Amino acid sequence: MSAACPSPQDRDIAAIAARITRPVVLVGLMGVGKSTVGRKLAAMLGRDFVDADDAIAEAAQRSIPEIFEAFGEAHFRDGERRVIARLLGEGHGVIATGGGAFIDPQTRAAVLEQGIAVWIDCDIDTLVERTTRRGNRPLLKTGEPREILTRLARERAPFYGQAHIRVRSENGPHADTARAIIEAIDQWL
Repeated sequence: MSAACPSPQDRDIAAIAARITRPVVLVGLMGVGKSTVGRKLAAMLGRDFVDADDAIAEAAQRSIPEIFEAFGEAHFRDGERRVIARLLGEGHGVIATGGGAFIDPQTRAAVLEQGIAVWIDCDIDTLVERTTRRGNRPLLKTGEPREILTRLARERAPFYGQAHIRVRSENGPHADTARAIIEAIDQWL
């Protein structure tokens, strides 16, 4: 029994993946799908995936909400900066960052220098729907989620806009967003 031949699309993706020589780093607001799309993207590229928030929680031995509550956002951002620097240095294939990571000047500079920064953008209605499913978003506990997300989108857009690539996440299959990222990387390379 012979192995199935790869499809032309799979061969195209493999050719693009072979040209990617640094980590693909996903940035954008909470709820855009960085973790879910990142897992799909890594699988399509044949690379490993790491979620920076998971790595931070593991290093701190606390959940992200616990870190925020116990130590505040400034302490969290300091740990986030160090963990992302470590992940970049380890050469992971795809790294999903927290929504505020790319706002930090040192983190942004490291990602832009050592990775391929991909801003996943999304409309506010979809973000509200996605982020209110679970109560684990510390920044959304301080008020009305739509207002907070709208404000964060406005404040963070100039920072996210510095990413090498911008892709829209629609309310469809995450594989579609992953494919759009691969196509955008191909064009960027």
